[in-house]
Amino acid sequence: MKALMSGNEAVARGAYEAGVGFASAYPGTPSTEILESLVGYEDGPYCEWAPNEKVALEAAIGASVAGLRSMAAMKHVGVNVAADPLFTFAYTGVNGGCVLVSADDPGMHSSQNEQDNRNYAEAARVLMLNPSDSSEAKGYMKLGLELSERFDTPVMLHMTTRVCHSKSLVEPKGRKEMPLIPYGKNIAKYVATPANAAVMRKKLEERLEAMEAYANTAQVNRPEYNGYAVGVITSGVAYQYAKEAFGEDTSFLKLGMAFPIPSALIKEFASKVKKLYVVEEMDPYLERHVRRLGIACEGKSLIPKYGELNADVIRKAVSGTESKSLSVDIDAAARPPVLCAGCPHRGFFYALGKRKNIIVTGDIGCYTLGSAPPLSSIDTVLCMGASISMGHGAAKAMRRAGGTYKIVAVIGDSTFFHTGIGSLTNAVYNNSDSVSVILDNRITGMTGHQQNPGTGFTLSGEPAAEVDVEKLCLAIGVKGANIYTVNPLDIGETGKALDDAIAKEEPTVIIARWPCILKRFSAQDKDEFDLSPRRCEISQGLCRKCKSCVRTGCPAIRSAESIEIDAGSCTGCAVCKQACPFGAIVEVQR
Repeated sequence: MKALMSGNEAVARGAYEAGVGFASAYPGTPSTEILESLVGYEDGPYCEWAPNEKVALEAAIGASVAGLRSMAAMKHVGVNVAADPLFTFAYTGVNGGCVLVSADDPGMHSSQNEQDNRNYAEAARVLMLNPSDSSEAKGYMKLGLELSERFDTPVMLHMTTRVCHSKSLVEPKGRKEMPLIPYGKNIAKYVATPANAAVMRKKLEERLEAMEAYANTAQVNRPEYNGYAVGVITSGVAYQYAKEAFGEDTSFLKLGMAFPIPSALIKEFASKVKKLYVVEEMDPYLERHVRRLGIACEGKSLIPKYGELNADVIRKAVSGTESKSLSVDIDAAARPPVLCAGCPHRGFFYALGKRKNIIVTGDIGCYTLGSAPPLSSIDTVLCMGASISMGHGAAKAMRRAGGTYKIVAVIGDSTFFHTGIGSLTNAVYNNSDSVSVILDNRITGMTGHQQNPGTGFTLSGEPAAEVDVEKLCLAIGVKGANIYTVNPLDIGETGKALDDAIAKEEPTVIIARWPCILKRFSAQDKDEFDLSPRRCEISQGLCRKCKSCVRTGCPAIRSAESIEIDAGSCTGCAVCKQACPFGAIVEVQR
């Protein structure tokens, strides 16, 4: 019986059915649900959250070498972190099949850039599959593991946001348990010293030739001839859009395997059509290959180079026509993303915003919203873990050039474990006078409350060793007197810690520790923090409408003829109460 599944659920199902024995990932939209779905199969593989994508892939490589089928999953920018092992893994090859799932984000719905990771497959020289719907996501996951073992190569399963999150019909089948492939000691294969790697490099070229020969006859690379006036070469979800935009008289070459490129198949298809288009999201990856073959085509001269595609975008680009659509005029207020009511980051950023003559280097997480008005407390955001490294560099630049700005770096707990530890080590080792703030909200918040090394639980909910952030900072070399652990909802306490840390001329760390308000509180949370239910109210007789409470940015506060706090939204964090200069806000028990 068929079931409706998202692409992420289908990838997990494919891994389950194919006998994957080990799976690791770092959560990142749009890939997060893959591991969350896979861990739900009781007789499925061992699953874990890794502290970062490099570790996830390296762990999967280890499982592969040991003889298990394995996988690692991550969003597109995560492959940047995992690129180091990926490029050499292509040299060594596999033992058990291994698939790397890369989930790209055209349109940057949840990302800081729009990179096209098809380029990674070509640069690393690993076989790549590109599903266009959930059924193919499941099937290609299984095929990828088979091809990994057949060609002794890691395989990239290249997904995009719409394939990850859209749902279509999938036919589930049973799990095929795969026996452990015997491990044989093989230094020449797995030890990538220069002498060994030189031999591996030659073998890699031989594998690439074999993979391209397969690509030219693979069923996943299929021509669909419906006429010979117009032909379209496409791949992934762009195939779905192109089918709708071009109509029934157009022929298509759908490339389910887009690296190595099936050159012979492309030449054959192009020779049969009068006009050739290449339709793909983001980079002209396919178009470049088509043109290298000496084939004339229309591609990015018409199709947008950035942003998501859809049938209307393609139709307008190619023919200049637009589909008729029903428009409804709705007078709705803009609703930009904001920190949730009761978010512990709000108190910290409110206190930080009161400090002058500072530059704040931020990081990737919910707290990135600290850059939005009215808080406007973050000056830079680049990539995971960059805040402390950038803060250190900026601090050194200021001191060298005689600048007067002090630097405060802000990073979340999961991001700190991801790539912030090395950055803090560098700042301490090189005696930076920057202030590093670790916003420990006891969970990985932005991607949907996944566990991390600091929460005390594994992906499957089992109790785990919990990293003590304060002790870790001490071990790195931060002096005990320079580590401040504060309740970020206490503006006075937080402000004092900031002032003390900013005044020092050596490495300092502030740990702002309070659980995410949306978190399912653990027994440890309930023991450590006062989480009793309460809310705040405004005494209208005392309120002067100065809007100090509004400037905290809390979505529970409404400002019109009078300023009010929505009782249903308020969590009683009391940041607004502390911000009010007239004592007009009081706390009440729910």
